[in-house]
Amino acid sequence: MRILVVDDEEIKRISLVDDLVEGGYDASAACDGEEALRRLSRERFDLVITDLRMPGIDGMEILKHVKLHTPDTEVVMMTAYGSIPLAVEAMKVGASNFITKPFHNEFLFPLLERIREHRPSPSGAVRPKKPAVTLPLEEVIVGHSTAIRDVRRMVDLCSRNDATVLVTGETGTGKDLIAHAIHDYSARRTRPFIKVNCSTFSDHLIESALFGHTKGSFTGADHQNNGKLDLAQHGTLFLDDVDDIPLVHQIKLLRVIEEKVYERVGSPDPIEADVRIIAATKHNLLAETEKGTFRSDLYYRLNVLRIDLPPLRNHIEDLPELIRHHLGKITQGQEYRMTDDAMQRLCHHSWPGNVRELAHTLERAYLTGNGMITTERMAIDPIEKSAKFGNGGFKETVQQTERDLLENALKQAHGNKSEAARILDMKLSSFRDKLAKHGLA
Repeated sequence: MRILVVDDEEIKRISLVDDLVEGGYDASAACDGEEALRRLSRERFDLVITDLRMPGIDGMEILKHVKLHTPDTEVVMMTAYGSIPLAVEAMKVGASNFITKPFHNEFLFPLLERIREHRPSPSGAVRPKKPAVTLPLEEVIVGHSTAIRDVRRMVDLCSRNDATVLVTGETGTGKDLIAHAIHDYSARRTRPFIKVNCSTFSDHLIESALFGHTKGSFTGADHQNNGKLDLAQHGTLFLDDVDDIPLVHQIKLLRVIEEKVYERVGSPDPIEADVRIIAATKHNLLAETEKGTFRSDLYYRLNVLRIDLPPLRNHIEDLPELIRHHLGKITQGQEYRMTDDAMQRLCHHSWPGNVRELAHTLERAYLTGNGMITTERMAIDPIEKSAKFGNGGFKETVQQTERDLLENALKQAHGNKSEAARILDMKLSSFRDKLAKHGLA
């Protein structure tokens, strides 16, 4: 694989090319964007590794040139931490991945191998690819609201790189599902996916659970134990409820992200960590940093790519599709019936437990009703007093419920749209779109 390294930082440029050549790659260098474009116009490269920020012609211009003239050439961006938003934009333009500086050159090699696996061989034959994902993303993350389309777009973006991801959302919004989807659609999908529910470990056990321990490192450690990082090597580590990791241990997690190394408890020997980290929380981590309960440096390292999952009440128009989706999984092709009253109850419930509550409600009603889903079998709270039954079908009832939510929020906010959007935990732009949709703008 022919590689062109573009970096105006001489020491990094030379050392990276030397290590690539030593690793068996055909690598050469360009000292700036102008030289890179000259070489790209007369030579063929399989991969360009370019710094994002350079004087004159920068990495973004190089990327656009490559995608215009040789779209099958892959591009990997090198960027300082403060330029990560630009690197994300570069991926939208067509970059394969990005890696943040500073980094050890050897940590680039697993990424290069994954790129090489998906490129044609010199003879023109395509190397065996990893097993394809069987379902399109639309059948995994269900819904066609603006909010859910944004989530799918971010999952697709996250699956095409190895950056850390922070998934936020209320309980029951599907944070596990999103973490699995990012892994399943990524180049790491045949490698381990290891989940750690950080809230289930006591303060003195979480360190051993994450990093492992050596024999004799503490009372009761009668053998060496591999931690979750060991198990997740070359794959994905999903840290659910990451805010429950004690402050004293957060610095070790920060080191894993920044330096790609860790040590087992009781051992001074560093272990390289080829692990992609996805973290999830139902809390506002920025607020936790202000209170001093979460490290701000760790927060910003986790928050490279972020997916905010909306509560079900904010994309209620997806309810019909979600009901069909979950009943399809629950019934496994068996017949079922739902009464009109049951459908209206679903439409008018506020769903504080979000999609998880919906799935459990449908499963309980189906199993206890022997295939007949009725209001009595749902065992959910009575219909909210503010809700109104629609006179039309299911779609009309859903639309009326969404309109009620918008009107109630505006009433609470005394007509202030920004405040009403905040009450519903919505982006102001999405709130305005929905107002226009219902003629409330």
